[in-house]
Amino acid sequence: MTVSRQRRATLPDVAALAGVSTAAAGRALGGYGSVSEEVRQRVLNAAEQLNYRANRLAASVRTGRTDTIGVVCADIESPFFARALRGISDVAHKHGFSTLVTNSDEDLTSERNAVQLLLDKQVDGIICAPADVQQVAHLAQAQGAGTPVVLFDRMSDHLDADAVIVDGVKAAYQAVSRLIALGHERIAIVAELRQPREQDWARFLTPAADVSPGVLSPSEARLLGYLRAHWDAGVPVRRELVRRTGAYDVGAAYRQMKRVLALKHPPTAVFLVDNLMTVGSYRAIRDSGISVPERLSVLAFDDLDWTVLVSPALSVIAQPVYEMGAEAARQLIARIRGGREDGPGTTVMDVTLIERESTAPVVRAPGPVLAPARAHGRRPPAARVAPSPSGASPGG
Repeated sequence: MTVSRQRRATLPDVAALAGVSTAAAGRALGGYGSVSEEVRQRVLNAAEQLNYRANRLAASVRTGRTDTIGVVCADIESPFFARALRGISDVAHKHGFSTLVTNSDEDLTSERNAVQLLLDKQVDGIICAPADVQQVAHLAQAQGAGTPVVLFDRMSDHLDADAVIVDGVKAAYQAVSRLIALGHERIAIVAELRQPREQDWARFLTPAADVSPGVLSPSEARLLGYLRAHWDAGVPVRRELVRRTGAYDVGAAYRQMKRVLALKHPPTAVFLVDNLMTVGSYRAIRDSGISVPERLSVLAFDDLDWTVLVSPALSVIAQPVYEMGAEAARQLIARIRGGREDGPGTTVMDVTLIERESTAPVVRAPGPVLAPARAHGRRPPAARVAPSPSGASPGG
């Protein structure tokens, strides 16, 4: 049996039914030029009767805009980016824009391809969470060709663009300082530290390091906050407690958490730098039979729905994720519409430390083994980084 497909209505069809010229129908539907109210109403009625859909590409030839914004998402499966996308799309819809979403999987080549795809689709602007904040030439080229760019969740010293972020260094510093205030001195961190820049991380290992946030990935910024909290409190940083997964991967986080819990002197607290590190690490803690917070305090980045459904509920650093996405969309639309003529700026949004049941004061067992740094009655100087037993690099 052959099913015939109905032909899609065209602008001339609408004009014929309304009894006006094609040019007049175009003006009535496009909202430009001069047309009487009586003609406009006839055209709208005809368009509705024919279920006419405007050719947005043709309209863009006249207006120079497609009323579409593109988004390059770092990980579309991440609850963080899903929430941010909701904020972006809500604001875009409110202002008459559609949203075209792509995914980079934190891969630079995929990101470049995604940006080119969005440009080929003639989007009016791009919101991007860059995979590498130091390699953004493709975004600079898009800007140079007239397409505004707003960075999301990351900023870059190599791109003169608006950015919407949280201060990852400050947020991690706040989290780890709280754990130290609870008496913890062996605090692990699980972070992807995706870029294999061991020589770059070495720059962090001194309190005098002056590192610009515009050259740091989110996990690197949070590592720096972790380190600074230790230095300022006079607590030695132990390399074996710095665990690098090398990827935004739940399984890798699970394995690294298992390894740090198996140390001769395991941590009494752990700071987890994002939701994927939290999921993998929390599973490892549960599977190892470690009681939280009696044997291990847990403090995580991102306040996801499930963090209050587990027992004990997790203490978290909460980011205003929806508002970050909404603000990125507002800034981009303002650039598209020419409503902003000032230079690019960085919007830094506040985070909130929410303490729940997964953090508690450290429980000290008898004997000197729990405090190796004080074996001779003194604490190492603030700048000291204690080596791992094997001399391995972080996460090894």
